[in-house]
Amino acid sequence: MSDLKEATPTPDAEHPETVDPTTGAVQTADTAGAYLRRSVARIRGGETGVLPVVAGLLLVSVLFQSLNDHFLTAGNLVNLLVQAAVFSLLAMGEVFALLLGEIDLSIGFVAGLSAVVMSELVSPSVGWPWWAAIAAALLACALIGILQGSLITRIGLPSFVVTLAGLLFWQGVMLRILGDGGSILIEDDTINSIGSGTLTTIGGWVVMLVIVGVYGLQTWRRDSRRRGAGLMAPPPSLTVAKIVASLVAGVLLVLLCNADRGVLVPVFGMPYVILLVFAVLALWSFVLGRLKFGRYVYAIGGNAEAARRAGINLRMIRTTAFMLCSFTAGIAGVVYASRLRSISTALDGGTLVLYSVAAAVIGGTSLFGGRGKALHGVLGGIVIAAIDNGMGLLGFSAAAKYIVTALVLLIAVSIDAIAQRKRPAGT
Repeated sequence: MSDLKEATPTPDAEHPETVDPTTGAVQTADTAGAYLRRSVARIRGGETGVLPVVAGLLLVSVLFQSLNDHFLTAGNLVNLLVQAAVFSLLAMGEVFALLLGEIDLSIGFVAGLSAVVMSELVSPSVGWPWWAAIAAALLACALIGILQGSLITRIGLPSFVVTLAGLLFWQGVMLRILGDGGSILIEDDTINSIGSGTLTTIGGWVVMLVIVGVYGLQTWRRDSRRRGAGLMAPPPSLTVAKIVASLVAGVLLVLLCNADRGVLVPVFGMPYVILLVFAVLALWSFVLGRLKFGRYVYAIGGNAEAARRAGINLRMIRTTAFMLCSFTAGIAGVVYASRLRSISTALDGGTLVLYSVAAAVIGGTSLFGGRGKALHGVLGGIVIAAIDNGMGLLGFSAAAKYIVTALVLLIAVSIDAIAQRKRPAGT
């Protein structure tokens, strides 16, 4: 597999570069004002990034808080983030398929199969240690992704058909393993703590400071390298502002999680599952944003024929993307079973996959391929959970929740389609 040839630097949402139309050189911004003006120009040109979903999340929060003052309490917000974990993980997996302009309809029951395999292996009758059971479940999901990806790339079958067949097939396998009992209880405390355990109050502060410190160091080094290379990057003042903003957000999150949110007994600390989502987000952001594989995924989603002519091995990249999609679904399945402390035939994999696609698109990932980030899956998952949580507090029926979620999805797709028309051809 050969590298993509270096070309004139192109703009991206994080570093809004502008190319001089006469010289072809990248224009850099020396001041914060110039950088912000060019960022605004790119937003007007259709590169809205995460702004729509952030605005939507703020609107949803204000609306539900005005209707029920319990919505923005510490206990409910932490519970909302925990609820969003499964949606966010599934959506991050779906992002890999959507970036290619494909779709994976099987991840709901792939997640369910992951939960079943883990629960069965860790049961007293089998007796595997927790880490081996989780590893086996994730390996099984990765193999499923390779199988489905190979059918799509080597035989040329549509991803819609292959993964729809996968939805039915893996649901059948899951039901077969569960058997007549219909459910498996999880008695392993370590696995159960993934979905319900929390850090100590001091531990939350330490982890937050480490995460913000690593993020700040990487952000400063990246922006410094871009400035040194003559590429568009924020001036040092804005880089410092981003780091300070991340610190403020981290402090607020820890204060929120360390507040007592118990009902009968005190409950403090940051849930482990939130840290797990952050870890997966950081890993997939690195894979898509820093590795050659990520550049190839975006290239294929943007123009598969051009990527092929540039020497990219389309089969391997696309198969790997479907493998990572199923692997991430496996992580979501572990979290799902951990929260319930069991897995049963009641798992609605069909709804989970629809929510995962909706979350990825609502978060900002394009259905047209080539544009999206792991962060979009997390933000979209939080929006889905916020709608479900807020309408639950107001006593709305399941039917109303589905209708509102559908309307939000339509709005998100409409914004993406309108933004797509505003972009210059070829971007």
